[in-house]
Amino acid sequence: MTRTKVAILGAGFITDVHMESYHRFIPEAEVVAVYARNPEKAKAFAEKYNIPNWFSDVDELLAASDCEVVDICLPNYLHAEVTIKAARAGKHIIIEKPLAVTLEEADEMIAVCKQQNVKLMYAEELCFAPKYERARHLVKEGAVGEVYMLKQSEKHSGPHTDWFYDIELAGGGVLMDMGCHALGWFRWMTGHAKVKSVYATMATVFHKGRTKGEDNAVVVVELENGVTCVAENSWAKHGGMDDRCEIYGTGGVIYADLFMGNSAVTYSREGYGYAMEKADTTAGWTFTIFEEVFNQGYPHELKHFIECVREDKMPLVTGEDGRAVLEMIYAAYASAGEGKKINLPFSSKVNKPVDLWLNAK
Repeated sequence: MTRTKVAILGAGFITDVHMESYHRFIPEAEVVAVYARNPEKAKAFAEKYNIPNWFSDVDELLAASDCEVVDICLPNYLHAEVTIKAARAGKHIIIEKPLAVTLEEADEMIAVCKQQNVKLMYAEELCFAPKYERARHLVKEGAVGEVYMLKQSEKHSGPHTDWFYDIELAGGGVLMDMGCHALGWFRWMTGHAKVKSVYATMATVFHKGRTKGEDNAVVVVELENGVTCVAENSWAKHGGMDDRCEIYGTGGVIYADLFMGNSAVTYSREGYGYAMEKADTTAGWTFTIFEEVFNQGYPHELKHFIECVREDKMPLVTGEDGRAVLEMIYAAYASAGEGKKINLPFSSKVNKPVDLWLNAK
């Protein structure tokens, strides 16, 4: 079998997740190169995963690597620049959330990829997480009647890497980091229903000395089809990752979670190696996660994207989906800043979405 050649950009936490997915679940893909801004990190990552080539210059990777796909797992502020370079080099692109830092960047990324006839695949794993997908199909089967409210929350005690706390690099706080998951999932669950309005409240409650961005946010999205959606996101919640959804219909309800519901309840006097993402300790009672990467949908989305390249199919989640999520994020920051509901469509010329909140404080 001829394998699709992939170059992966980044050497942090999410890159490890993607590499586990490729190695364990996607035999039709071969990671042939890795890029990291720090040459030592690039070399170490290549050795860790037996990747034949490593680079500390994106242009060199694109010129020297014979990859067909570039998988971008870099900080937010680099997404647009690297996507445009990869597209102009004729590479298909898988990009981690958020799509970009600004709507102007998102529009340029989408336009260049279309001009170059390459696929721009937006990696929203909640659209592929097995438990969430089972819930979606139950809704399609009519199990809960007519859906009138969706809720999704993702909470933990803070990001893995320091750049997330820098609003100049990330574009915002927890909403840019994790809120995109909920907003993308709302659209996925409702067949990409149009957004009517966004209302949000946010604050910095735990990481006050570390970031200017928000570390706790609640966003209410009203869809034109009448469904109300609530996103709860936090970097201030202790005790490990919490990722769950609730689906309310006129004929029933569905609750699903990706962590505690996929764990072995464990008691340890002395503690042990790893319980779950963001768990502060493993002493005492813990929820010991199993198949963490699989349960979150990463292998499924990457396998789908590779299939789209191999068979020239339209991805289920595209750059346009990422752009729609980013527009809702802008509206949420504007709502938190102005203290009122914001109607869509929404446009703004601020350098980063979080400024809509910070400048109003």
